[in-house]
Amino acid sequence: MDDNARSQRALLVDEFLESEDIRRMDWPARSPELNPINHVWDALGRAIATRNTPTRTIQEMKTALMNEWEKLPQEMINCLISSMKSRCETCISVRVDHTPY
Repeated sequence: MDDNARSQRALLVDEFLESEDIRRMDWPARSPELNPINHVWDALGRAIATRNTPTRTIQEMKTALMNEWEKLPQEMINCLISSMKSRCETCISVRVDHTPY
């Protein structure tokens, strides 16, 4: 999922989505607060920050992230995805003002 910013859209991806008949969701460009992956990264970051042992190497960080990823509740992911329509509608309705997301 991208945030409709052209810089994040590769022709190869556009062609693949078209070949698979996958339609992009219309949503405001450059609205990263709407992108569910940002919320997932936030949850992962908070989980890593609360670990007893800090990571010291890139490999330790990768392992820690994979372990925390496995612990993420599927319900959280489902909720983020199912809320996309209302998130976009809220963003559009407030135009450039702050959203609760």
